[in-house]
Amino acid sequence: MHDFPAGRFAAWATAWLTGRAAYDHALDALVGDIAHRVSGLPGTDGAVPLGWALSALRGAGERRIRLVLPVPGDVRGLPRVPGLAELALVAGQAAVGDRVALVPEPLGPEVVQWTAFDLTGAPPLPPPVEGSLRAVSGALDLAVGDAARTLAGLDLARWHPEVPALLAGLAEAASLPGMPPGTDPVAVSLLARAQRLARVLDLALTDAPGGAVTHRQAAARDDALRPLGEAVREAVTAAFNAVPR
Repeated sequence: MHDFPAGRFAAWATAWLTGRAAYDHALDALVGDIAHRVSGLPGTDGAVPLGWALSALRGAGERRIRLVLPVPGDVRGLPRVPGLAELALVAGQAAVGDRVALVPEPLGPEVVQWTAFDLTGAPPLPPPVEGSLRAVSGALDLAVGDAARTLAGLDLARWHPEVPALLAGLAEAASLPGMPPGTDPVAVSLLARAQRLARVLDLALTDAPGGAVTHRQAAARDDALRPLGEAVREAVTAAFNAVPR
């Protein structure tokens, strides 16, 4: 849950399409040292480099790409075209425009395979509800507080000593490299906190060694962490989709 290639693609593609980032700068930020290939891109045959997707988006008249983080039972933001929802649910993410959607699939540590979906003829989606970054940040704070109290009552620190340190360091997670020029500092801070909390969730949802967690405790833990997981998902989405006003 900590790596969001679709989020980076949404942020940098939007920055390039709107003139906030040069093509080479955007492509370098997206590719790094990893090989990216795209299949299914309209107008192409076989797999093509990721840079072709950026060019194709501009040629198709795209102006903004959004990150969507679907979960079972909630695929809002995904256009209804064959195969998209199924693949995006497996990946846990998708980068969605008005004309093209792309879903990443890591193939080991050095290759990311993207599948493109032509959205021509897809039923239009309702406009996404986008709250302010500060409102999303406040909701994340509330979810953290509620979860922390329950986790303390369950003595989670005894099972996973890393959790208190991660929670205590949230205020320090104020910077995150690799976002496009002009990104709102609130979005950068929000994304850094959300990614740290994703690590907390991973640890907290792992049963303690030796069967120290009873079924009742595990159920209470899962109930407590469900709202936090949703708040993290909303925070990551809002941060990557933020555009300068």
